[in-house]
Amino acid sequence: QVQLVESGGGLVQAGGSLRLSCAASGRTFTTYTMGWFRQAPGKEREFVANIMWSSGRTNYADSVKGRFTISRDNAKSTVYLQMNSLKPEDTAVYYCAADRGPTATIQSRLYDYWGQGTQVTVSS
Repeated sequence: QVQLVESGGGLVQAGGSLRLSCAASGRTFTTYTMGWFRQAPGKEREFVANIMWSSGRTNYADSVKGRFTISRDNAKSTVYLQMNSLKPEDTAVYYCAADRGPTATIQSRLYDYWGQGTQVTVSS
């Protein structure tokens, strides 16, 4: 049973930073693509970033390029999302997700496993 547990959300002022963590368990994730998505109230879930566990190749949404960094720690089976220069429009529930295939897809419907989400609120 795959489990993804996010942590690290909170309230921060605009311009501040947060680091989200996603602890993964229940499988060997070397062939997986790990992603971060977010959903703001009244909006659809949107892609933020992903990383191919084996190669470390990354993709980012245009809205976060240059501000957010996704990384993984193989020894800890944990994926991180470092968020800098946060803006009020980054406010959302952030979800970690895992895709069993090394496709680096940005489509949320293709991800097989999801965490429970962690709230990020950026005040102006």
